[in-house]
Amino acid sequence: MKKAYLISALSFALFLNANAQDWKIVPGKITTTWSEQVKPTATLPEYPRPQLVRDNNWKNLNGLWNYAIRPKDQQQPASWDGKILVPFAAESALSGVGKTVGKDQELWYNTTWTIPSSMKGKKILLHFGAVDWRTTVYVNGKEAGSHEGGFDPFTIDITSFLKKGGAQDIVVRVWDPTDDGPQPRGKQVNKPEGIWYTPVTGIWQTVWAEAVNNTYIAATKQTPDIDQQTLTVAPQVENIQPGDVVTVAAFDGGNKVAESQVNGESANLKIASPKLWSPDAPFLYDLKVTVSRKGKVIDEVKSYFAMRKSSIGKDANGVQRMLLNNRFVFQFGPLDQGWWPDGLYTAPTDEALKFDIVQTKAMGFNMIRKHIKVEPARWYYYCDKLGMLVWQDMPSGDLGNGWENRPGVIDRATDKNRTPESEGYYRKEWNAIMEALHNYPSIVVWTPFNEAWGQFKTVEIAEWTMKKDPSRLVNTASGGNFYPVGQIIDLHNYPEPAMPDPAVYGDKRAIVLGEYGGLGLPINEHSWQQKDNWGYQSFKNENDLFKRYSQFTDRLEQLIKLGLSAAVYTQTTDVEVEVNGLMTYDRKVQKVAVEKLKQVASKLYNPALVTLNP
Repeated sequence: MKKAYLISALSFALFLNANAQDWKIVPGKITTTWSEQVKPTATLPEYPRPQLVRDNNWKNLNGLWNYAIRPKDQQQPASWDGKILVPFAAESALSGVGKTVGKDQELWYNTTWTIPSSMKGKKILLHFGAVDWRTTVYVNGKEAGSHEGGFDPFTIDITSFLKKGGAQDIVVRVWDPTDDGPQPRGKQVNKPEGIWYTPVTGIWQTVWAEAVNNTYIAATKQTPDIDQQTLTVAPQVENIQPGDVVTVAAFDGGNKVAESQVNGESANLKIASPKLWSPDAPFLYDLKVTVSRKGKVIDEVKSYFAMRKSSIGKDANGVQRMLLNNRFVFQFGPLDQGWWPDGLYTAPTDEALKFDIVQTKAMGFNMIRKHIKVEPARWYYYCDKLGMLVWQDMPSGDLGNGWENRPGVIDRATDKNRTPESEGYYRKEWNAIMEALHNYPSIVVWTPFNEAWGQFKTVEIAEWTMKKDPSRLVNTASGGNFYPVGQIIDLHNYPEPAMPDPAVYGDKRAIVLGEYGGLGLPINEHSWQQKDNWGYQSFKNENDLFKRYSQFTDRLEQLIKLGLSAAVYTQTTDVEVEVNGLMTYDRKVQKVAVEKLKQVASKLYNPALVTLNP
């Protein structure tokens, strides 16, 4: 018996090794140090959903899958082109493919997996963190479900498509028109140049299977109110039965601080003397939600929450200010694109994903503007844990409308006239993104539009966003066409800092500088390409760059006194031909020492700069 087991284990090890040899990183571009740690047999193995943890009975399906690129609208391929490392996009080096797909072709995936004995007899859910863009999933030859959207997670119940015993066959079909379609796509273009980057096609976040009972908790929505010292929790329970009891409990470490049963759609927990979350003290409470039937627990999930408030209020001069927990905190951070030279949209490892946030904090920033991209759930989890404020952009798409940015001008003709199809894609995905990210306390601002890129029906979209989530501020159009709606007015100005006129805008909305800087410093052997790189203003050494950066920071200090609530520096890292990052694209060179950056940033957080209206 032992001998048979050893032979079986050896065979399995040889199988894994053979599959690993089918993959290697595509050469030709710079890479991060984390790419060396990528293992086809354990690719991004971490639990992918930290806000809803059911940590037993799940299976990570990342790894080597078969792939094929075929003309659009054909049947499933009869043969495969080779192996692709999921979840890296086909165009990325880490996928092992490195090929462009385009609007006239489709990307096909295939894998098989055997359901563990612990998962048998239960409902099986197949989760996708994100797939760009139109996805159809087949299980054992039958269509199990489909999804449109490149940035939001989705789940397909595949229980009825499974066969008894043996390997289950999964095929995924993806079509992505990139900038040839009207869908949200961020900075991807078919012909990358300047501020526009390589396409991302297909699976780019973790794929995983989960076994649940017939009655299970599918989601929760938790909203804090520090003024009332309450937390409202609305669980979504599938197949709940009459008499089932849903209980929500909050914990401070091992100490239970509140418990309530769901009455109707939600539970209201009293959090007495709450510990408030902030960048300086990012305290997180634990949360547990259970479904019980006749005294027996049917399902249980773990989560977490924070008590924090994002709002605006007037200072002593009558100018609106962004507030955190009813206090003015200047919000200062980089424009963060979230791109990687080896993984494109996907960080090579979980450590790499966390690194950018840790390094941003070390540079003295307390905020990140996540620029027209959505990150995996674990990125927001690290922002929650480390104390990093987040402004979340909606990924743009369907560009081409006019530009009108004269102070005081309101001209509805500058809105893009989108088709019903284009509007539908935007609305559906923005709603899905907001729902998926609602529980992360680090997110304090929603930004529906950037720089008039596809900006349409501005007033309607902004009012809808505010109504959907009144617990956060809405920055209607960061650097875009100005409309009298939302809580923030946002100017982009390169390279030096500037701000909208407080006399014109300050009575109604908080004033922010949504982008500035862009100071470029190309680093030899650490750039996407060795020449024809780009920045708003280029320098030849660290000292000259830092001198200019420091002058800009001095200017920000003066603008804060006049009414500025926040500023966003471009940018965290170089991205492809852009060399205006504080770090190189491969994250191997910190262009200006973090200690120097932190020192000049610290004066911007001086509470004496602003006095609020009592």
